[in-house]
Amino acid sequence: MTNRIDTCLNGLKSEHRTALVTYLVAGDPDLDASLTAMHCLVKAGANILEVGVPFSDPSAEGPSIQRGHERALANKVGLKNIFQLVAEFRKTDSDTPIVLMGYTNPIEWMGIENFANQAQSSGVDGVLTVDLPPEEAEGYTSVFEKVGLVNVFLVAPTTSDERMQSIVDTASGFLYYVSLKGVTGSAKLDISEVQARVETIKGLSDLPVCVGFGIKNAESASAVSACAEGVVIGSAIVDLLGQCKSQAEVVEKLKPYLSEIRQAID
Repeated sequence: MTNRIDTCLNGLKSEHRTALVTYLVAGDPDLDASLTAMHCLVKAGANILEVGVPFSDPSAEGPSIQRGHERALANKVGLKNIFQLVAEFRKTDSDTPIVLMGYTNPIEWMGIENFANQAQSSGVDGVLTVDLPPEEAEGYTSVFEKVGLVNVFLVAPTTSDERMQSIVDTASGFLYYVSLKGVTGSAKLDISEVQARVETIKGLSDLPVCVGFGIKNAESASAVSACAEGVVIGSAIVDLLGQCKSQAEVVEKLKPYLSEIRQAID
């Protein structure tokens, strides 16, 4: 079953280009703004959209994205709203891959099969479940495979080579390398360390590697793009969206910021 993520990353590879992956929290500051932001990000150069599922205990997130989750939860945004958001986006964009990024609790609450079916039918292409270890992923992966969803996994700087092998054996679509020890939006990157770890991952898997956590500007995005197939921008986008009071302001803030990132990695 053809997946938009594979099509996108293979196409970019053939053009010797790096994927720009962008993250936002669904419903932050509201669902209409999220839809506007998704289309704006694509127009500004994003290749893959990560849509965060609001959760009350987003343990991997730093203060910026935690605040985004809080704003979305205040709007009572849940999975059903997110499926509606993705379906609405798909009315005018049938090509851009969408990955839902979140935690196991909302999926378990909905039921894995129900979640997978609704995700696929709305137009979702992949799922990144932050707190799902590979040892417990078989039930998820088998259900996701039936409907053509890829199961994306995180690899951390502290992940041992042995554990990394179990992760790459389970993952599909791409591998998300967490470039920093800590939470999203953390301090300055050590590019040489990122490069070394990405090379290690590539020695274990043919899957594309996308790098996130701590990439905030054109300089850091450009440096990471030299060693990875994808660059992920999250906290900076959520910060900008948190400042927006209208849909016009969403475009006004996001477009120039992301266009600069796109230009830098190209």
